[in-house]
Amino acid sequence: MELLIRGGHLIDPAEGKDGLYDILVRDGVVAEVRAAQPSATICAEAETEGRQTAKRVIEAAGKYVMPGFIDLHVHLREPGFEYKETIATGSRAAAAGGFTTICPMPNTKPPMDSPEKIRAFLKKAEAESSVHILPVGAITIGQEGKVLADIKGMADAGAVAVSEDGKSVMNSALCAEGMKAAAEAGLPVFAHCEDIDLVRGGVMNAGTRADELGLPGISNAVEDIIVARDILLAKETNVQLHLCHCSTKGSVQMLLMAKEEGLPVSGETGPHYITMTDEEIPEDSGNYKMNPPLRGKEDKEALIAGLASGVLEAIATDHAPHSLEEKQQSMKKAPFGVVGMETAFALAVTELVKKGHLSMSQLVSRMSMAPAQILGIPKGTLKEGSPADIVIAETEQEYEINPDHFFSKGRNTPFAGKRVYGTVCCTIVDGAVVYEKQEK
Repeated sequence: MELLIRGGHLIDPAEGKDGLYDILVRDGVVAEVRAAQPSATICAEAETEGRQTAKRVIEAAGKYVMPGFIDLHVHLREPGFEYKETIATGSRAAAAGGFTTICPMPNTKPPMDSPEKIRAFLKKAEAESSVHILPVGAITIGQEGKVLADIKGMADAGAVAVSEDGKSVMNSALCAEGMKAAAEAGLPVFAHCEDIDLVRGGVMNAGTRADELGLPGISNAVEDIIVARDILLAKETNVQLHLCHCSTKGSVQMLLMAKEEGLPVSGETGPHYITMTDEEIPEDSGNYKMNPPLRGKEDKEALIAGLASGVLEAIATDHAPHSLEEKQQSMKKAPFGVVGMETAFALAVTELVKKGHLSMSQLVSRMSMAPAQILGIPKGTLKEGSPADIVIAETEQEYEINPDHFFSKGRNTPFAGKRVYGTVCCTIVDGAVVYEKQEK
């Protein structure tokens, strides 16, 4: 099976490509990448070389062609919370957002804390997922923070990282033990940085807006203290540390200092943190409740600067679907989390590229190349011989985010009605088209 993507603007930071190219896909891999040529020339050369022309041609003129996006941080809710999301619905949402590989976190019910659970999850994902799924295992059994899980066994079973996401391993000695085991297994630790003892029932960023809404706040120190601790423990254990959903200026500063010291650390932030601040929350609604919370203007500016400089290598969604009933409550009662896979590219284009903070090449690096490097997988590029995981998108037509059109079961977004640029037109996984935007 051959597929020809013709005349698109290829962005491939790993290969230094930023221009018009034709891409030929054969048997699930990128077979040829060449400067864009007239269709007649393509067909004539194919006949001369004795090979058939592509069975399908996608005309990509006026669109960007990029390595498929990789989301380091999602919640698929299966097993245990299938009313919120499933492997099938979550993977369709991923494909619609241009993500060809996603990493689900282990805070399911029961948690993904053993080799057997990792294997069972991968078997189900192979049968039901539209995209590549690389699971993250728990650091402790039951995510209870008491007994270390079988990290080596989970690595052998197919886990690509370990995390206690949804919480931190608060026992520092046990956290260090987990980091040492992860280092020995060759896995990175994805750290959710939250000092639970400092949360004190907080539901949004501590500040003027929280006071105006009469809601308890979450200070920056809640995140910053554990960021500092985990960096120090990573230095001691020599583990590859990745900081999840960074939301504070302090996180960016500490990450920079760790990099300057030569430590193997990386960081991500979410599209919501570079789009909105706590001062812009219009009302006490569960759709604005996420963990960590939307922060202040200085934090937002630091996160954007961190993405621009590469201190923050990755944009990850922390896609966290909940039911309508759960989110239609006060922030005091609603669960933490917002959906993100179907709006990430649009928010990033609108807030980062259109406003001049990042180039398209930098954006592709943060959403594809760098996440692949953090995971140590041969993706994030469209060089010849690489897996044909591809996203085709356009960035000039403005539209309004409408949660009713989401493929995810979750509709919990703070961005309903927001005007954005950046539309995923087609997503290809291993050479097969898994999503195409339907023209209306």
